[in-house]
Amino acid sequence: MYIAMNRFKIKPGHEQDFIAIWKDRNSFLETVPGFKEFHLLQGPTTEDYVLFSSHATWESEQHFEDWTKSEAFRKAHANAGARRDIYLGPPQLECFTVVV
Repeated sequence: MYIAMNRFKIKPGHEQDFIAIWKDRNSFLETVPGFKEFHLLQGPTTEDYVLFSSHATWESEQHFEDWTKSEAFRKAHANAGARRDIYLGPPQLECFTVVV
């Protein structure tokens, strides 16, 4: 199993805007071979930002890599920069192989 996570630093006061973006978007993930599940996580709030993380689980690293090269990926990310005003920088991708 393989987990891909993106960390997002969101400007305080824009938490609901960010959550709405994720709730309202079509990710096309359910059509992609090897996709298992997705979660959006809200983390701690600091003076400067609210931390969020997207958490997608895949059957394998190869399934994730294939998705990043797919039409579904392009469609899901077509409007990725639409609300840049709420982000404090680009997302940080972190990927993990499940070992136990």
